Amino acid sequence: MKVILLQDVKGKGKKGDIIEVSDSYGRNVLIGKKQAVEASGANLNNLKLQKKNDDKIAQENYEAALELKDKLQGIVIEVSMKAGEGGRTFGSISAKEIAQEAVKQHNLELDKKKMLLKEPIRSFGMHEVEIKLHPKVVGMFRVHVKES
Repeated sequence: MKVILLQDVKGKGKKGDIIEVSDSYGRNVLIGKKQAVEASGANLNNLKLQKKNDDKIAQENYEAALELKDKLQGIVIEVSMKAGEGGRTFGSISAKEIAQEAVKQHNLELDKKKMLLKEPIRSFGMHEVEIKLHPKVVGMFRVHVKES
């Protein structure tokens, strides 16, 4: 019996795979637990349409990430920080603070978890920050840390 997996099944395959299983296992376990459907003509056509739709959505997300990367290229986010004696800084600038300032200054929603900061910023001046916009796209923008 051929079935189309509706979700990942350990030891059998991933979602969307068409696999051959015994009739009893297919009907009683996979179809019974709604982990698969029988590979009929209609179900195969639905799978094909779904994969085509998923590919289209993935391409749109990729193009949106490329567009955002170009937009970020010229952006400078200004963040102020307290300074002590001799121009030394108090504290540091984290990805969370950068994301908040991006919304305030440029109306851009940036995910703080996707910013690739090795460590928080602890000095004044210009710093380049990378952000992972898509699995294949990494953007870069600048953060200007000034004394408040």
